[in-house]
Amino acid sequence: MDRTFGRDRALVLHGGGSAGNAWEIGVVAGLFDVGLDVTEADLIIGTSAGSTAAAQITSATPTELLAAILSTASPQRSGLSGPEGGRVPIGPVANHMEITSRIIAAAEDAADMRRRMGAAALEMDAASDGSGQTRWRAVVAARLPSQRWPERALLITAVDAHTGEPVVFDRHSGVDLVDAVAASTSNGFGVPPYSIGDNRYINGGYRRNENADLAAGYARVLVLSPFGGRSRHPLEWGMHLAAQVDELRAGGSRVETIFPDGDSLNAFGVDVMDLSTRRPAAQAGYNQGRALAEQLTEFWR
Repeated sequence: MDRTFGRDRALVLHGGGSAGNAWEIGVVAGLFDVGLDVTEADLIIGTSAGSTAAAQITSATPTELLAAILSTASPQRSGLSGPEGGRVPIGPVANHMEITSRIIAAAEDAADMRRRMGAAALEMDAASDGSGQTRWRAVVAARLPSQRWPERALLITAVDAHTGEPVVFDRHSGVDLVDAVAASTSNGFGVPPYSIGDNRYINGGYRRNENADLAAGYARVLVLSPFGGRSRHPLEWGMHLAAQVDELRAGGSRVETIFPDGDSLNAFGVDVMDLSTRRPAAQAGYNQGRALAEQLTEFWR
C-alpha cells in the first residue's frame, strides 16, 4: 500500500447505491462552489458506490460531475442501470437483503461474516452463465472520467471472496482502476464476485462499513456516509462508523462526518438503487454542501 503521501487531510466516501453516489458528488460540488475543495485531500478512501465517487472526483471537477448528473434525463423507476451508478440486470437481487441478513445473523464475528458472504456469493454465481463480469466492467468503465489511477493517494476497498480477507487496492497494487472499482462495487448478489487474475472479490463494505479506519494517522478526516453511519452488524463487531471515529480520535485525528439531511433523505426515497433518485439526491447534496461549507472551512483548512 502506498504510504509515501502526506498525512494531513483524508476524505472518506462510503457506499449508498445510485442515490448515495449522486449525493456525495452533490455535497462535494456544493462545498467546492463556495470555495472549499475537499478533493485536494492527501488521501481519498472509497468503498462500494463511494469508490466510484472517489475515482470520479480525482479525474474531473465536482462541478463537471454534478452537471453531468443534473443534465441526464431522469429514467423511469427501474432496477436496471446505465453508467451513472446503479445496478445492472446480471443476476437475482430481489432477496439480497434477506440473504445477507441471514448470513449476518449466523456469523460468529466479522471475519466469519466475510467468509460466509464470499462463499454464498461464489455459490450463487456458479449457476450463472459467466457473462456478468464483462458487463459489469463495461458499466463501471463508463462511469469513470479517466481509467487511470491518479497520482494522488486513492484507496479502494474490497474483500477476497474465497478467503474473506479484506483487500485495499491503490495505484501500486498492479490492478487497473476500473477493476478495483468493479471489485469494490460488487455486492456478490446480483453483481457477481469480480475476478482479478485468479482471485475474486466482493464489496468493500464487508470489510468495514465506511472503512474510515484506513485514515489512521491523518490529522483531519472528513467522512461522507449516505447511510448516516448506520450498520446492520452487531455493535460488538465494531463495523459501525462510530467505532471507527472513536479509534481515529483516540489516535489524535480530528474527525467530521456528513450525513444526509432531511431533504437528502427524502430525495433518496425507499430504494437507493433507483436511478430516478440521482438528480434529486445530487441537488439535495449540493444544497447541503453549500450550507455546510462555512462550518467546515476551519476544520479542513
